[in-house]
Amino acid sequence: MAALVLSEPERQTLEGWIRRRTSAQALALRARIVLACAQGAANGEVAKRLGVSRQTVGKWRSRFVRQRLEGLLDEPRPGRPRLVGDDAVERVVVATLEEAPPAATHWSTRSMSARAGVSATTVRRIWQAFGLKPQRVETFKLSPDPLFIEKVRDVVGLYLDPPERALVLAVDEKSQIQALDRSQPILPLLPGTPERRTHDYVRHGTTSLFAALDVGSGRVYEQLHRRHRAHEFGKFLRHLDAQVPAELEVHLVLDNYATHKTAAIRAWLGRHPRFHLHFTPTGASWLNLVERWFSELTTKRLRRAAHRSVAELERDIGAWVAHWNENPKPFAWTKSADDILASVAAYCQRISGAGH
Repeated sequence: MAALVLSEPERQTLEGWIRRRTSAQALALRARIVLACAQGAANGEVAKRLGVSRQTVGKWRSRFVRQRLEGLLDEPRPGRPRLVGDDAVERVVVATLEEAPPAATHWSTRSMSARAGVSATTVRRIWQAFGLKPQRVETFKLSPDPLFIEKVRDVVGLYLDPPERALVLAVDEKSQIQALDRSQPILPLLPGTPERRTHDYVRHGTTSLFAALDVGSGRVYEQLHRRHRAHEFGKFLRHLDAQVPAELEVHLVLDNYATHKTAAIRAWLGRHPRFHLHFTPTGASWLNLVERWFSELTTKRLRRAAHRSVAELERDIGAWVAHWNENPKPFAWTKSADDILASVAAYCQRISGAGH
């Protein structure tokens, strides 16, 4: 195994490649490999730490020993020489990542073209090469729960290895479902013409759906209430108590909403010891499987429906749940707690140098 010793300027350059937002991911990974090897770690240990193969570690260790920093850069490929120099590429990438246009929230190919002095087509190609998509935005939220790890292991453990003689129910409320009707009749689908509806609508009130998804079978227990309080949640618990066979323990996966933790609810649970509550981490609703079922309900029944009253909306929801329960389909949870925690840790590491 080739010995690897870094000079101080080389170390500073490698660390800069890792921190710099404009570095390509491949170059940043190579820099991490070399820095880890310079600490005396064996190829296998570095490979395990960084999630790459031993052959990859060996390749970049050897390249660095032979060619130093130049060995980590991509070699020129055969073909027509590039017409756009490295300075222009860096100018586009740095401006995209570190600047904002004067009169917009994000760059377009045309505005960046004017800013960097290259064609819009060149900008598009550079963005594609570096995986940059200024026009696109996604949402995220990292849970601030101090017991995040413990709660993830608890909930995922229930999904993957449920206890015997027990029912695991993913519970939540879909509150404030609006009974919406279009201001004019919906025009039906015709050959060559999609269904058409007015852009405006009339509100006729709201209802709240309390639902519990049986993780094992996919069956759903539900109640509809016009209000969304601890009182209604207590009614739903009594409904579950009546529906679930008395010989089964009941494990409820639910969020940290205040209505789930009132004194009245705690007192009821004390009188019904077969009920066990398992709370998802704060800000981690994706861990509750019933959210996946709510998505089915919204997509297949609510989003394009029209209802002229709350009663009509509630009948529609009840009929859809009954139809679902005729042939319920469970949602398979596949990721272990270790997989989830590793993904969160990797994401935190990736964004830790984002400068926000």
